[in-house]
Amino acid sequence: MSEPPQPSPEDIADFRSAVADARPLKTPERVLHERSKPSPRPRQRELDEAAAVAESLHGPLEIDDLLAIGEADAFLRPGLPRSVLRDLRRGRWTIRNHTDLHGLNRHEAHEEVARFLAESVREGRRCVRIVHGRGHGSPGREGVLRQLVKSWLSRSKDVLAFCHPPPNDGGEGALWVLLRSSTRA
Repeated sequence: MSEPPQPSPEDIADFRSAVADARPLKTPERVLHERSKPSPRPRQRELDEAAAVAESLHGPLEIDDLLAIGEADAFLRPGLPRSVLRDLRRGRWTIRNHTDLHGLNRHEAHEEVARFLAESVREGRRCVRIVHGRGHGSPGREGVLRQLVKSWLSRSKDVLAFCHPPPNDGGEGALWVLLRSSTRA
């Protein structure tokens, strides 16, 4: 790197004439103390606790619903004939849309399922597939999303029935879902 240019004698003379009348500032005779710092607050812990309270009050998971679904392989909305579920299991409905929840945490998965169901109903797609995975990538190799998705679907007014598809279409790692018909004009 090159050195910065040295000021010329004219520049030095101009500077000295410009500051010739300058006087130093008076220094105060008293000591200025810094304000005391506030005591530290565990803000992240407070945010985490607030989020936990909000989730327990308004979150997508209710233990009673999860226990009601349990390890059930299928769901049929009360009041519908068993033939609806039988036809769904036999693959008589054509899969019109699908989503894959791999790599999503439970909150992202809940948002994706809600968005996906709303979009499918709006577009008139009656039978859809949701791939939730078997849980092999989860801690303890437990299928967390598997049970949660069943719980969310059973609480959705748009879902008439769901079941696991045959192994060639996802087996225990997916669900075929029959949705109500859209009320488009």
